[in-house]
Amino acid sequence: MSNRLRKLIELIKSIYPGLKMIPLHAPVFEGNEQKYVLDCLNSTFVSYIGEYVERFERMTAAFTGAKYAVAMVNGTTALQIALRLAGVRNGDEVITQALTFVATANAIVHAGAVPVFVDVDRDTMGMSPASLEAWLQENVLLDSGTNTAINRMTKKVVSAIVPMHTFGHPCRIDEVCEVAAKYSIPVIEDSAESLGSHYKGQHTGTFGLAGILSYNGNKTITTGGGGMIITDDPDLAIRAKHITTTAKTPHAWDFVHDEIGYNYRMPNINAAIGCAQMEQLVEILENKKETASKYSNYFRSIPGVDYFDEPKNANSNYWLNAIVFPDNSERNLFLRYSNKCGVMARPAWHLMSDLEMFEKCQSDDLKESKWLAGRVVNLPSGVRLKD
Repeated sequence: MSNRLRKLIELIKSIYPGLKMIPLHAPVFEGNEQKYVLDCLNSTFVSYIGEYVERFERMTAAFTGAKYAVAMVNGTTALQIALRLAGVRNGDEVITQALTFVATANAIVHAGAVPVFVDVDRDTMGMSPASLEAWLQENVLLDSGTNTAINRMTKKVVSAIVPMHTFGHPCRIDEVCEVAAKYSIPVIEDSAESLGSHYKGQHTGTFGLAGILSYNGNKTITTGGGGMIITDDPDLAIRAKHITTTAKTPHAWDFVHDEIGYNYRMPNINAAIGCAQMEQLVEILENKKETASKYSNYFRSIPGVDYFDEPKNANSNYWLNAIVFPDNSERNLFLRYSNKCGVMARPAWHLMSDLEMFEKCQSDDLKESKWLAGRVVNLPSGVRLKD
């Protein structure tokens, strides 16, 4: 192991002092979490009915600039519901990127569709508008009668596009939406990792028809488990809330359900944690920016290993800090060394197209995705404690 990477381990331990094992991203509870949870317990409203759910939705909408926010049990269900409400039907195809967490592809399948994988841009690690347009031009015919995008080879409807803002870094989402509009395909943003990230001054998740957020235990803020749909479309928001609350029609005592629904709403007790976390979000983002600056400054003087700075026109939340090694062997050597030293570094995910359940899905050459997947490492990126 080279001296430069030994020094990197020393830097990480200085950023997160006193920890025997430094996690990749652990939750921090330094606000009103206990107070709000206790209040929730005392109220006995611990399921999906309660004031904290609605408060959390209002806080999220206000922060992101979306008109509506609908809280779910996790980000995967949020994406599944957003896709169904965007018009995705059983047997359709949904375009996404191969460089993503498996939940993105899983949610597409849960919505009844088949994923199609296109390449990412190396400088954003998010969906490449050029690759998207090239795949559409080569494979899709826009039916003039129905204004529906049809895959020439499979004859299936291409009913949605799901770009993902990788590690919290915004992709060229405006360009993705422009390409999608040419084929009348709605865009649902997987913004699970990018709460607090902006592109050209606009919050991620608010460019397409809808976006989704995640509040898993390792995210920028957490509710233990949770997700959110954000949208400016009032009909989509109303439908999302209705069908995820078992499609129950309002009534003082009677149980009438007007369609097949889902029990996907976020419990009030989880939302109580989320409200307390939202109160600290600006401070958390500033804390994470400072950590990113420490990493960035260090790697400016280190040849051969590149630090992944926020893309052009982006203000990233730096959910996970990333470095890019020159090759796979040096990356693997560092991963073994760092974890042996008690520093929880992690590689990027295996490409979705390499997983057994998705290996037969259609894709382009995924040139940049393959290049990144073999070289990227995420470094510890959690909030640094005050004391």
